[in-house]
Amino acid sequence: MHLLESGEMYLETILVLSKTKSGVRAVDVGEYMGYSKPSVSRAMGLLKAGGYVTADGDGCLSLTAEGLEIAEKIYERHTLLTELLIRLGVDSETASEDACKMEHVISDASFEAIKRHVRQYGS
Repeated sequence: MHLLESGEMYLETILVLSKTKSGVRAVDVGEYMGYSKPSVSRAMGLLKAGGYVTADGDGCLSLTAEGLEIAEKIYERHTLLTELLIRLGVDSETASEDACKMEHVISDASFEAIKRHVRQYGS
């Protein structure tokens, strides 16, 4: 199953929330993303069916190995692209919003080149 941008966003959100919460539930994801309960429920069903997310008996969500790999990839892209845009003089809110759009469409090759450049010429 190929994930669309929205699926990647849900996985990234679960990862981000899991860094600060011990049990991430669908309601937490919906609140964080500003999405309705039915939208989140449908997305979680698709992500579970695709093997990206599991839920325990209490409704706590966990990323599978494949889901975690995708979430970490998207999160790394988001943080690095945000940092780069801020260094270029973009305000932090705009940088984060733009990085969120870019993280889903940039090729692996281009992102790796940006990552090398940031590491080589970083702060």
